[in-house]
Amino acid sequence: MDHHIFSDGHNFSVDQRQLICLARAILRNNRLLVLNEATANIDSQIDALNQNTIRSSFKECTVITIAHRLNTIIDSNRIIVMENGFIVEFGCPYELLHDKPNDYFSQMVEKTGNQMAQSLLEQAKKACEKNNDHCELNLSAQNTECESDFTLTEQTAL
Repeated sequence: MDHHIFSDGHNFSVDQRQLICLARAILRNNRLLVLNEATANIDSQIDALNQNTIRSSFKECTVITIAHRLNTIIDSNRIIVMENGFIVEFGCPYELLHDKPNDYFSQMVEKTGNQMAQSLLEQAKKACEKNNDHCELNLSAQNTECESDFTLTEQTAL
């Protein structure tokens, strides 16, 4: 309580400032949350804490996440993939991976390596099953295998 807080917050770490902003959004009961590279400068443990808090505290809200880390957005209801400032894909992550194995988002996932790509695919599938009102695939009737060789130019997941 006696700790001096600078107006610009420079005496807090990036992790601490991130948590303060998240707490402020929770206390304000925001209906819209915009996260711009929220996990860029924090460690994986704080990232996991933030993601769990966001998912539980803002489950009835619109959350717009701008991120390069695919594991941050893989369980989103919908994603927008952009290249050079233009939208090149939009949809449920699992649908994009399943229906468009050679397109932008699939290439981004494949570039993470076989093990991570498989993990991301499984996470996307689980999220699609959980949020079936947002995902248009009939999962019981679809083959979930996605095998291709990919090359990648720079894209950004939103």
